[in-house]
Amino acid sequence: MNEAGFLAAPPLTDEALRMFDEDIAETGHVMNNSRLWAHRPGLAAGLFELLGEAGAAAGLDFRERGVLIAACASAAGDSYCALAWGSRLAEASDADTAAAVLRGVDAGLTARERALAGWVRKVAGRPHGTVAEDVQELRDAGWDDPQVFAITVFAALRVAFSTVNGALGARPDAAFRATAPPAVLDAVTYGRPIEDETSKLS
Repeated sequence: MNEAGFLAAPPLTDEALRMFDEDIAETGHVMNNSRLWAHRPGLAAGLFELLGEAGAAAGLDFRERGVLIAACASAAGDSYCALAWGSRLAEASDADTAAAVLRGVDAGLTARERALAGWVRKVAGRPHGTVAEDVQELRDAGWDDPQVFAITVFAALRVAFSTVNGALGARPDAAFRATAPPAVLDAVTYGRPIEDETSKLS
């Protein structure tokens, strides 16, 4: 197998192979970030279990999840998650709306979604600069305090995921060149460049 970012190829344990099989079933190829996390599949499972709990507690629907992750990824400078979730947000809305969120423009969003996007950008970009009025904006848009807490945990975990992937050199999969909408591709001008070739098991 090729290297996993800056690390050597992970051992092909049963847990790693299950991760790869899930990728192939969903996307048709093994994702670069999965090859990285295959060094410690249990950590990936634990992280995504927490993300699932936080997302459920926040009461996020699929489009809201897309807004949250796209806004969070762009604020963190993470091209990988921006392309992945920008594409999913484009499916849940349209490509222009998704591209705008990736650029930090929320004109196509509802008031509830704008408050969500604005908050997670602060969580990802300047968490120690938030003020009580920022939380009040979420309340005014219809999010209650337990949801605000869960949204913040979800965003912070996404930042952690992005940080590991970025720091260890995981590049967005080559498949994004064909699968991401052109507007989304044009909007993602930050982070690591798209991989030249799709990763293969060998």
